Amino acid sequence: MADLADMRTAQGQQELRQVDRSSVTWSYTSGTSDTPLLGMTIGDALDRTAARFPEREALIVLHQGLRYTWATLRDEVDRCARGLMALGIRKGDRVGIWSPNRAEWTITQFATAKIGAILVNINPAYRLHELEYALNQSGCVMLVTAPNFRTTSYLDMLQTLCPELERCAPGQLDAHKAPSLRHVVRLGDERTPGMWVWGEVLERAKEVSPDDLAARQAQQEFDDPVNIQYTSGTTGNPKGATLSHHNILNNGYFVARLQGFTEADRLCVPVPLYHCFGCAMANLGCLTHGAALIYPSEAFEAQAVLEAIQSERCTALYGVPTMFIGELAHPDFSSYDLSTLRTGVMAGSPCPVEVMKQVIERMNMREVEICYGMTETSPVSFQSHLDDALERRVSTVGQIHPHVEVKIIDPTTGQVVPANTPGELLTRGYSVMLGYWNNEEATRAAIDQARWMHTGDLATMDEQGYVNIVGRLKDMVIRGGENIYPREIEEFLYTNPKVVDVQVIGVPDLKYGEELMAWVKLKDGETATPDEMQAFCRGQIATFKIPRYWKFVDSFPMTVTGKIQKYLMRQESIRELGLEDAAKMQTA
Repeated sequence: MADLADMRTAQGQQELRQVDRSSVTWSYTSGTSDTPLLGMTIGDALDRTAARFPEREALIVLHQGLRYTWATLRDEVDRCARGLMALGIRKGDRVGIWSPNRAEWTITQFATAKIGAILVNINPAYRLHELEYALNQSGCVMLVTAPNFRTTSYLDMLQTLCPELERCAPGQLDAHKAPSLRHVVRLGDERTPGMWVWGEVLERAKEVSPDDLAARQAQQEFDDPVNIQYTSGTTGNPKGATLSHHNILNNGYFVARLQGFTEADRLCVPVPLYHCFGCAMANLGCLTHGAALIYPSEAFEAQAVLEAIQSERCTALYGVPTMFIGELAHPDFSSYDLSTLRTGVMAGSPCPVEVMKQVIERMNMREVEICYGMTETSPVSFQSHLDDALERRVSTVGQIHPHVEVKIIDPTTGQVVPANTPGELLTRGYSVMLGYWNNEEATRAAIDQARWMHTGDLATMDEQGYVNIVGRLKDMVIRGGENIYPREIEEFLYTNPKVVDVQVIGVPDLKYGEELMAWVKLKDGETATPDEMQAFCRGQIATFKIPRYWKFVDSFPMTVTGKIQKYLMRQESIRELGLEDAAKMQTA
C-alpha cells in the first residue's frame, strides 16, 4: 500500500489546513470506565482467584488428560515456583519456554510471575537460527522445552546449538553459542543428557519453604517486567516486546469482562500460548474471572476444538479467522453440539465478514466479538461489544478499550486527522509495553516522548469512535494470525549465493488472509526454481515464513528516487496469480 503522504494531493492538504477546527470531529478517543484497573501482580491475582473459587475447574488439558481446580492449579504453580527458586532462578532472570500448548506452559507462566522471573515466549515454529537469537538477545538463563512438536525435534536442535549438553550435569551448561543459558528443563519423563526433567524441578520444591516463596512474591511490583514476547522486526531481527504484570493482567481482564465473563464461563483455547492471544487474553482473562481454560490439543485441530466444545460444554471460543474457517468447513461440523457457546473473540488478522456471519449463525456465538491490537499494547486496544449491531461487529474492530487512548494522525505532519480520514493509529495508556528488550533505539522509534505507541497501521475512526483498519504504513504481512515482517525473510534470502536482490510482499488469500510472495533477482548466469528456493528455506526459518509464491525478475518497480513500490508489485502479482476474488474479500 502506498504511504498516506503519497495518496494525498497538495490541494487536499491545503484544504485541510483551512478547515475551521472547532467544527470538526477529530479522530481521538479515550476509554472511560467505572471499573478501575487491577493494581496487583499475576501471582497475587492467582492467589485471590484460588481463594474465591477453590473448587471450580481452572485448567483442563484434554490431550494430556489433566484437570486442575483453581486450588490445585495454585498448588502446582507454587510447587513449580519453589522448584525454580531451588535451582537459583532470581528476580529479573529470563526463563524461556519453547513448547506447544500444554499444562506446563501455563504453570511456568504463573510460577515465573510469582518469583519475579521474566518469561520469554519462544514460538514453537522457530528453527535453529531463530531459537539462538531469542535465547541470546533476551539472555535466558533457563529454557523449559518440549522434546518435540509435530515432526520437529527440539532436542536435536538444542543439542546442535549446545553440544556441551552431552557432557555437562543439569544446571551446569556452559555453551559457546548460548553463553547465558545454564538450565534446560525438558518436559516429559524421559532423560536427556545435560537437562533437568520437569518432575525433578517440582521435586526440588521441598528445598524451599512456602514462607520463602511468599517472601519472594511480596517483593514483586505490578509494574515489573514479567514477559518478553518476540515480534518480527523490520531490521531483520525479532524485537522483544517487554510487558509488565500491569500490562497483560489488566488487558486480559478487560477483554474477558467486555464479553461478560464470570466464574461459570468455560473458554476453549486453540490459539497458541506463546502468542499474546493465548497467554494474555485467554490465560489471564480466565484467571481474573475464575473461568475455566480448556486446551483441546497441542496445536490447532478443528476436530479437537469441536469435540472440546461439545464434551466440556464450552461457553466461549477464541481463534483467528483461519481457525473458525477450518471449524466451519469440517466435514462432520453439523454432528457436534455447539449450543452452549455464547461468546468469544475473533482476532489476529482481518475478519472476513461472511465468516463472522457464519460463526454467529452456525456456531451459536451470538455475542462473538472482534478485537484489534498488537503485542506491544498487551495486546488489545479495540473491541466490539455484546450489544453492538451485527453491522458494527462485521465491519469494524469496535471501540476503544477501557483506560486506553487512541488517536489517528497524518504520518507526514503528526497532526490528528478528522473523523473518517485515514491515518496512522497511535495508542497510549496502561497497555503500552515497557519497551523492546535491550533495544533502546527500536523503543524510541515506536514510542514517542508523549508515550504514544505508533502502530504502523492505517485506520479510520467514525464519529462514534468505531475504528476500521484500512491498511499498513509498512509492509507487514498477517498470515493466519502470524505477524510476518518481509524484511526478516529478505535478510535470510540474501544469504542464498544465487540471489542478488529480493523483495517479499503479501498477497491476498482466502484461507489465511494473506500469503507471502518473493520477487527474486538472481545473479547473472544463475537459474533457480520455486521448489529450489523453498528447499533452501526449510529447516532454517519457520514454515509460516516461507513464501508460497515466487517470481524471478530482472528489476523491481521503483519511484524516480529509487524507492521500491511494493504496492505496485502486489497489484501485478494479484493479476498474474488470479487472486482478484481474494483481493475483494471484505474484512473488518
